[in-house]
Amino acid sequence: MTDPAPIEERLRAALEARGRLISAHDLSPASPPAGRTWGTRRTRRVLSFAVAAAAAAAAAVFLLLSSNPPDHLRPAPPARQSHPTVAPTPTPTAPNPEPSTDPNPVPSAIPSAS
Repeated sequence: MTDPAPIEERLRAALEARGRLISAHDLSPASPPAGRTWGTRRTRRVLSFAVAAAAAAAAAVFLLLSSNPPDHLRPAPPARQSHPTVAPTPTPTAPNPEPSTDPNPVPSAIPSAS
């Protein structure tokens, strides 16, 4: 067989050095993650659904309230033609043939106290 090339010798030496760094403990399966039961993805998903529901509710309220436009957006009604108003004149009343009775008559003679 032929002499190994210098590149092959260097590769073999690098692989052997790397192999010596790895132990059986490094090859065992990793322990399951411990911590919160809810992951960040699940939390983000729930929060995004909550934000979407709030946005949909806000849009529905806006659409319901905007169905009646405010007064400043409504067109003004046409102006009415104004006619001069004439105050009714009092009609003269016919003289009353009956004598008027005054509710507070002035006595002509003051009776004396006896």
